[in-house]
Amino acid sequence: MEINIKIKKNLRIRAFQLFFIMVGIQIGLGILGAPRFIFEHSRQDAWISILIAFVYMLIVLWTMFLILKQYENADIFGIQVDIFGKWFGKLLGTIYIILFMAELLSLLLGYIEVIQVYLYPTMPSFVMALILLILIVYSVIGGIRVIVGVVFLFTLLSPWVFILLYDPITRMEITHFQPIFEASITDLLKGARATAYTFLGIEILFIIYPFIENKQNAKLPAFLGVSTSAFLVLVTTIISIGYYSPYDFELMNWAVLTLFKSVSFSFLERFDYFIIAEWMMVTVPAMILMMWAVTYGTKRLFAIPQKTTLYVVAILLLIISSSINQDYKIEKITDVVSQIGFWIVFVYPIVLLPIVLVKKISKDRKGSAK
Repeated sequence: MEINIKIKKNLRIRAFQLFFIMVGIQIGLGILGAPRFIFEHSRQDAWISILIAFVYMLIVLWTMFLILKQYENADIFGIQVDIFGKWFGKLLGTIYIILFMAELLSLLLGYIEVIQVYLYPTMPSFVMALILLILIVYSVIGGIRVIVGVVFLFTLLSPWVFILLYDPITRMEITHFQPIFEASITDLLKGARATAYTFLGIEILFIIYPFIENKQNAKLPAFLGVSTSAFLVLVTTIISIGYYSPYDFELMNWAVLTLFKSVSFSFLERFDYFIIAEWMMVTVPAMILMMWAVTYGTKRLFAIPQKTTLYVVAILLLIISSSINQDYKIEKITDVVSQIGFWIVFVYPIVLLPIVLVKKISKDRKGSAK
């Protein structure tokens, strides 16, 4: 297995596209329920927890760039094999693949649940899962440039829906934010950790980095991308706190989605129905990127063709999503993904960095000694 990858010119992407990749993979389904979970810990100071999480996310992103910079053109799979050896390195790489697959499953199950609760209660999970997976498989077959193109287009066309939150903004109560700074440091940190599921996805940088043509310009779009994601979560959380009473807030699974119920037009009575359908353009880019990461990672580690992995994983997801339709099971899967993802995505890079630097220094000293 090669540590540094040689990417063909026709498979390379431009650095500015990292912005859309970061926004596309982070702003999926998690933002719809994030305000409630953050509010459970830090109450009206939930916005402070988001700012703490944002600063830490920037530190993790910077750490990831620093790790990648130590290699000529490597991804996390090659880096781990170089640092920990073939077998343990591949084991750690497999954990990344499983994480992406688990994120994809939770996102798929979550969106199907939203469709069934708000639009079609009697629609079988199998039908909705099949439709989404066909779209995902079709996009991934096109290759990395088609995937990035789909993510670019969908991410560009979907953020306008947040403008429609003007109505709940006009009905916000400033008293819902008082008293300010009441949450303890512990509660604020717990609230920041509750954002983990929403901000999962930045680990895609570890995999897609070798495909970037002009790597010297990659940092700015990546940082702008995660900043945009954090800003959208911050704004929707502030609106939710100001709009809902604390009692109502705690009872809502999809607080942000419910905000759109107050928006109405003379020609469209239930505008939230339209938003749910439109939200597919928000969730699909994340699903496509996660599926690609699973297939590409399997190819890198075990030399299995991406199409083979793609079809097998799609069938497996179809079977699982068809058999799981209870709310508590979906919530449990999401919680497990959030807990495990927190350690892999937001803690592991901090631990990996000094190991990579020590390895780099050791190699440099051996090279100079020769």
